[in-house]
Amino acid sequence: MEEQVVLVDINDKPLGLMPKLEAHEKGVLHRAFSVFILNDKGELMLQQRALHKYHSPGLWTNTCCSHQRNGETNVAAGKRRLQEEMGFVAELREITSFIYKAPFDNGLTEHELDHIMIGHFNENPDINLEEVANWKWMAVDAVRDDIQKHPENYTVWFIIIFEQFYEQIKLQ
Repeated sequence: MEEQVVLVDINDKPLGLMPKLEAHEKGVLHRAFSVFILNDKGELMLQQRALHKYHSPGLWTNTCCSHQRNGETNVAAGKRRLQEEMGFVAELREITSFIYKAPFDNGLTEHELDHIMIGHFNENPDINLEEVANWKWMAVDAVRDDIQKHPENYTVWFIIIFEQFYEQIKLQ
């Protein structure tokens, strides 16, 4: 069965469900989340998206991201996907949310109300190679600098989050 996303209005009120690919084809606003895992050194765990992903393959991004299932809380969804993609679970705390819209070269459009969550972890992940090509720890300031120098290496939502919420992430 194809994964469904939760369609929402600008206030995050659920409006119904739609298959994920159809939502991205139509550019319909839907609920999503982005998880940022930091270690005790203040480094951010980045993942490189698997090379076969239907959009943004091979690009670096936050620790994990995906879509909430119908009736699933943001934190529960974040924990589920963190386990599925990165092979570990961490306590998560939602810090903010925002709406963005980004068209891709392949005709798909991300139009998401993205809930940003922060957690802490100090070990190496056990990545799912179906989802993740690689991972690394990187100082938050170094991430910001590299995004400015090489934006083509990062996902569009990750760049937007860093531009808007850099100070909040750094203070975690």
